[in-house]
Amino acid sequence: MKITNDINIKEFRGWSGAVDTIETIINEGKADLFDCIISELYPEGLTNTQLNDILWHDSSWIYEILGIEEE
Repeated sequence: MKITNDINIKEFRGWSGAVDTIETIINEGKADLFDCIISELYPEGLTNTQLNDILWHDSSWIYEILGIEEE
């Protein structure tokens, strides 16, 4: 179980439903903001699975805090 302390969404290799969320964050130019917010919310870090689950299952919340309009 690897703990990710320094989040870099551009280099994170997500899987399943997280892939679409990652692409949206990057395409909207919000990658740096996402990295900062997640690092602040989880200062102890996250496992790759925890980060992937947030990206997959909490995409609406992510889009809201990043100011991305959902289609």
